[in-house]
Amino acid sequence: MPKRIVVAKPGLDGHDRGAKVVARALRDAGNEVIYTGLHQTAEQIVETAIAEDADAIGLSVLSGAHMTQFRTVLALLAERDASDIVVFGGGIIPDDDLEPLREAGVARVFTPGATTSEIAAWVDEHVADASAAADPGLT
Repeated sequence: MPKRIVVAKPGLDGHDRGAKVVARALRDAGNEVIYTGLHQTAEQIVETAIAEDADAIGLSVLSGAHMTQFRTVLALLAERDASDIVVFGGGIIPDDDLEPLREAGVARVFTPGATTSEIAAWVDEHVADASAAADPGLT
């Protein structure tokens, strides 16, 4: 079974070209990708991930609100008993914020210069297919 990944643009950031490029690269690498579109709230993103039985959420944040957006998504996942959904992302994120995001529970942050093949390879290696893990006959 392919991995199911929600790619989302939280908040008021209106720049989604990078998110669309990453979504397409992940799809081309064999994943099922659900792109939520622009201006999503953390609540909408988490609801979509749960409804779609996602294995991961990829957040694209270019607005400078990355600390709040990532932490809110992680907190909402915990509230919904869905912390098994891997959260990763990227955008314009200062180096000083990378470690605090990792400590908060973000599995990986890709900064400018990351290639789509690097992102797809990381997802392949670090995101488990929950549906395969749930059914030993599929592994």
